[in-house]
Amino acid sequence: MRDIVYPPVILTGKALFRGLGLRFQMAGTENIPRTGGALLAFNHVSYVDFVLGGNAAQPSKRLVRFMAKREIFDHRFGGPFMRSLHHISVDRGEGLESARTAVDYLGQGEIVGIFPEATISRSFEIKELKTGAVRIAAEAGVPLIPIVLWGTQRLMTKDHPRDFSRGKTIGIRVGEPMHPTGEHAAAETTELHNRLTVLLDEAIRAYPEAEQPAGSWWLPASYGGSAPTPERALELEREEKVRRAAERAARRAK
Repeated sequence: MRDIVYPPVILTGKALFRGLGLRFQMAGTENIPRTGGALLAFNHVSYVDFVLGGNAAQPSKRLVRFMAKREIFDHRFGGPFMRSLHHISVDRGEGLESARTAVDYLGQGEIVGIFPEATISRSFEIKELKTGAVRIAAEAGVPLIPIVLWGTQRLMTKDHPRDFSRGKTIGIRVGEPMHPTGEHAAAETTELHNRLTVLLDEAIRAYPEAEQPAGSWWLPASYGGSAPTPERALELEREEKVRRAAERAARRAK
């Protein structure tokens, strides 16, 4: 796959990260293969996860083709940019085409990134996962590698103002690869959830204490933070869906 735009984008991104004073706390990056296809399954806590998540593959000198919501590709400027990086558009209502594209990319030896939670976790804990990740990896016959990002929510996430002030730490922890068969997709998805949960715990505990005091809004309630509990986060998600549906209906009525 020919890449003209991606390399200079990475260089620009690294310069931006330095300008923001971001410090990367990386572990397990050797689990990402230097050749051949692999599916990277990320947790999702921020709007910038796909920007910073690609750093996980930099030590292996790989480029990640992220599966991202169709709305970004429909944007006047975002669409051409995403396509120039060979990312994959995902229609949440009909994901078969995007899954086929991902399998095709993986068959070509590409690295593909997926967010199996589908939407940002307001609790910052691992939400219920869709089975698409294990199914795609199984069909393509490639390893499925769990990855946790931590600290990205401090930059830009739901229900909080963006904060690009300098000096934040970004944790990236890469787990050992899974090799799903797809025969028991639900059980394999549960295993992926368990692995992500362990990685998340490691990321939170390794994070600098000075940047993560008790009561922090970006810290899960189960760790002494003031983030919504998973139950409350689910309620907020339902309320958001109702509100968006009402807004769409109002726009159609006009």
